[in-house]
Amino acid sequence: MKFQKEKLIIFVILVTEVLGFSLILPYLPFYAQKFGANPLQIGLIATLFSLFQFISAPIMGRLSDKYGRRPFLIFSQMSTFLSFVVLGLANSLPLIYLSRMIDGLLGSNYTIAQAYLADISTKKDRSKVFGISGMAFGFGFLVGPAIGGWLSQFGFSLPAFISAGISLITILTTYFFLPETVKKTRKKISLKIIDLKSFEEYFTNPQTNTRLWQFFFYILAQVTWSSNFALYAQRQLNIQPQQIGFFMAYVGLISIILRGGLLGKLIDRFGEKRLEIIGGIFMFMAFLGVIFIRQPVLFALVGTFLAVGNGLLRPILTGTVSRSVSDDKQGALMGVLNSLGSIAQIVGPLIGGTVLHYFSASTLGIISCTIISFSLLLNLKEDKTD
Repeated sequence: MKFQKEKLIIFVILVTEVLGFSLILPYLPFYAQKFGANPLQIGLIATLFSLFQFISAPIMGRLSDKYGRRPFLIFSQMSTFLSFVVLGLANSLPLIYLSRMIDGLLGSNYTIAQAYLADISTKKDRSKVFGISGMAFGFGFLVGPAIGGWLSQFGFSLPAFISAGISLITILTTYFFLPETVKKTRKKISLKIIDLKSFEEYFTNPQTNTRLWQFFFYILAQVTWSSNFALYAQRQLNIQPQQIGFFMAYVGLISIILRGGLLGKLIDRFGEKRLEIIGGIFMFMAFLGVIFIRQPVLFALVGTFLAVGNGLLRPILTGTVSRSVSDDKQGALMGVLNSLGSIAQIVGPLIGGTVLHYFSASTLGIISCTIISFSLLLNLKEDKTD
């Protein structure tokens, strides 16, 4: 897989997308608590973003299939920029909600960026290329939480304004340096808010059905845990935003090492199927640790297993699904895939918030273990039928 400047630009775009939530994860729950928010209301912050992403992602994907990736990448990044500005100016819980809604409705950077990566890669290299999105995710989690957690001691606005500045840079970079990959067509597209036909098409397709369910359960388990990690860490580990940020940064560092330098070699050496199973097992072991470990030092082991599991599963699952359809449907399929992720991100924070509101913190690990088991079992079942 040779270097292309387009991949670097897409990497930067994806990093800003991750920064949108990684910067605020260490401190946002505690900030919301100052306005009297309980765990369910805190979970609603993440749910609102994902709900609006669910509405917009398929539409943005299909529009980019017809009119090109570049204009919609710029449009979505402008929305992300605006959302960070609103977040930086927020002085109440409703304004925090509004900032997440703006970014969710129009900031479908991830969907279009993944379609762009599919455009500039061969089917054979899809999983390796999608490792770029995984690497961006890891880098965002390395930089974002560490900066956000540390800067939270100086106030909650500064991290948001820094993110807005980064978004502005990527808007300019996309405009001046990112070439278009799609030839405009006259084909008709559906602009329904929720295109159930697309979901029906891919969920009735035996080539994509099982993989889509695997992806859903994987994201649901990960989001149920990660969106509520800050409150969990405060209750079970007795640590504060600064320490939470550094823990997330540690997870991001491992993800960068795995996805950036090792994933391609591991795929060539062991094959995607075997690595996918290993990734699922690592995720299960991480959530098992969430149940029992109560010492911050030992909790680094959970972060290690979680980073490795995520680093293997996401790019491999995405790459496998991408190879199952023709090139002219990549945007639509990525839209459906990211909508599935959004559904999981709608439900996950509320599940986790409910658990923390009514049960002990360790129960969060039990729920996540159960959910990731479904993804792992579907993987093993498919392996037997291949």
